[in-house]
Amino acid sequence: MSYAVIKTGGKQYRVSPGSTVTVEKLDGNPGDTVEFAQVLLHGNEGQIEVGRPLLEGVTVNGVILRQDRGARILVYKKKRRKNYRRRQGHRQYETTVSITGISN
Repeated sequence: MSYAVIKTGGKQYRVSPGSTVTVEKLDGNPGDTVEFAQVLLHGNEGQIEVGRPLLEGVTVNGVILRQDRGARILVYKKKRRKNYRRRQGHRQYETTVSITGISN
């Protein structure tokens, strides 16, 4: 079973063909193909290739399933004894991608 570690949106994800992953927002509509060129590690049947820092010629392909927003995060600010309180909500934009393959 092959797998790869990709970098997107400042985070790293371990992916394999057939898996789905939710990443920071990517440009595109549902049904569009996306290619991840920043591959840090590729493993295939016991053989592991590690990039320094990236692997040359290895890409991960996927299809955008959904453009969505994540769960609500509440942000509180407070200063004691000053009667200062603020509450703000935030929902991050996310993209759900289905991984179709890893090409060398």
